[in-house]
Amino acid sequence: MLIEQLLFIFVSFAIFVYMFFRMIRRNDTSYVIILVLEAMGIALNFLEVLFDIKLNVFFMILKYVLAVLVPVIIIILEKHGIYLYEMVNLTKAKICVMFNDNKRAKEALINLLDKNKDSYKAHKMLAEIYEKEGGMRKAIDEYVQAIDIDKQDYDSYYKVAELLNGLDKKEEAAEMLFNLLNKKPDTYEASMLLGDILIDTEMYKEAVNVYQEALKYNPYSYDINYNLGMAYTMLNDFQNAKICYEKAAEINSLAYALKYDLAEIALIYKDIEEAQKKFLEAINEEELSADSYYELAKISLIKNDKETAIKYVNTAIDIDSKKIVEKVKKDPVFIPIMARISIPFNLESKEGIKKLSGKEIKVKTHLEEMSEITRHLSYNDINLLKKNRQGRTEQKEENIEIEENQKERQD
Repeated sequence: MLIEQLLFIFVSFAIFVYMFFRMIRRNDTSYVIILVLEAMGIALNFLEVLFDIKLNVFFMILKYVLAVLVPVIIIILEKHGIYLYEMVNLTKAKICVMFNDNKRAKEALINLLDKNKDSYKAHKMLAEIYEKEGGMRKAIDEYVQAIDIDKQDYDSYYKVAELLNGLDKKEEAAEMLFNLLNKKPDTYEASMLLGDILIDTEMYKEAVNVYQEALKYNPYSYDINYNLGMAYTMLNDFQNAKICYEKAAEINSLAYALKYDLAEIALIYKDIEEAQKKFLEAINEEELSADSYYELAKISLIKNDKETAIKYVNTAIDIDSKKIVEKVKKDPVFIPIMARISIPFNLESKEGIKKLSGKEIKVKTHLEEMSEITRHLSYNDINLLKKNRQGRTEQKEENIEIEENQKERQD
């Protein structure tokens, strides 16, 4: 018993002195907590000796935990680069964030960074707080600091790009995303954001390359197939766009926006029956219903079904009179039935319905314009376009096959 107490006093006091001088050398008051805990453990042992009593099991364990185990754990953690002041400040910051006290959380993290500017966790948490508060530039700075410390922090790469894009610095955001995809090409979110930026800046060929690369890792992704179809659409490569849209439709049968796009492509290629079928499906999307009924009315007139055309165009006007009446008045195809079209005095628009993204609206408008341009082309012209497109595709495949054979012979 006496030997155990003497050994405890020697070890605990040695640790206490070591931690005290560590506090002085680092000028870090966070060690006070550990010193207080050690003092409590030593005090329990002093009471045991002073009053010649035997502590029960609970107090014996508590004595060793406070005076020996806790400080030893701190010493081991610091040997591995995890410092007490970092743990204390990070814990304090997390608690403050939980109670929405961002001001104190930032103070704790800034204090930590004043002592250790290379604290990855502090930079990352500070960036998240700035981002939450809307301080995008400060958030970017902190995310960049985190990346400098941990080059494999791919989440921060993406965050920086996302924030730059939000600040309308699309070129810088795209550069960041290209760097990220070079390091980690299977990053889905990066591919999608980069594709959006490229389409928004009308770099459609580059967008196609990005989506095609992304398909290698996510071949059954609805979004990638759909976005690739939109990129092809803006390049007027309607054949490949159709393939991508159809694959996306197989993955998500309730995606009415792409069905509208497929209907417009069918119109471009004079496939009236297919166009009619797809427009009838697209009317289920509220934002597309007026346009779909309008297009169905035009198809009915092409098929010389005036009664059905009147029904469709009036339905379209009931849904969005301001948009549809303007389109009807501009299109001479409606002249034969103009007298039977119900045009209200007060034109109303359903501008509040916004489910389509800006990119989808851009593609939709482009397809409608191309459909209008090609409306007066003959079937022979359309078939010629199809054959030219098919011929180019076959030639491209043949060239790839020749290159592969040449490589095999060289190997």
